Amino acid sequence: MLKIQSFGNKSNFPDLLIVHGLFGSGRNWRAIARNISADRQVHIVDMRNHGESFWNDDNSYESMAEDLKEVISSLEGPVDVLGHSMGGKASMVLAINNPNLITKLLIVDIAPTQYKHDQSMNISIMKNLPIADLARRSDADQILQKKLPNNSLRAFFLQSLIISSTGNTWQLNLDALEKNMDKIIGFPEIKGRFNGMTLFLKGELSDYISEQHLENINLLFPKNEIITIKNAGHWVHAEATKDFLLVVKKYLSNN
Repeated sequence: MLKIQSFGNKSNFPDLLIVHGLFGSGRNWRAIARNISADRQVHIVDMRNHGESFWNDDNSYESMAEDLKEVISSLEGPVDVLGHSMGGKASMVLAINNPNLITKLLIVDIAPTQYKHDQSMNISIMKNLPIADLARRSDADQILQKKLPNNSLRAFFLQSLIISSTGNTWQLNLDALEKNMDKIIGFPEIKGRFNGMTLFLKGELSDYISEQHLENINLLFPKNEIITIKNAGHWVHAEATKDFLLVVKKYLSNN
């Protein structure tokens, strides 16, 4: 089963399951989870081929949704689910195929659609980094500056680089992610819809949710609401944390 970390105690509110995006891990969401766990139990997972979870050649959304189904079953759900980017797509597939497992669905800056945001170049950059020769993560950062000038993106990728006396390694199955990239930037053909409450949180500076996606969103998630978080890009929770938490907490507590 996926690696799970839990925060807070059971309450009258449903548990919240947080599902990270591509190249991330549950670790990226610890601060958010701790904050929300003041009045409910919150769980974060490492998705397959990420973090401390298992590796598998299959990284399709159907398989990821089944992983989440297994987690929720172990938590004796139903639960609220919050998913970002790739994790948001996996959460959408989960909700459509298993609506009884989810009370409220919160999707962060992603739509049920095919994108052109191919991440293969970033995988190639990581695979070509000579990690065996590195003594510190800062050494990797210095090398990557030439190909990845964005400081935040470099820091995000390097969170998954483990520097150890027993050998340096990526906590990412880069081969499997590269092999499945068409599936990751796509969205499976799926029958049905999720009729539960659904919130889409869009970053104002991001183009991942646009007018052209609304028809499919309305078709698959008829009880949806879309809220735009100002001054935020695709990593809404990191770029506008205060506003993100205000919206999420209000939605989760609203009957």
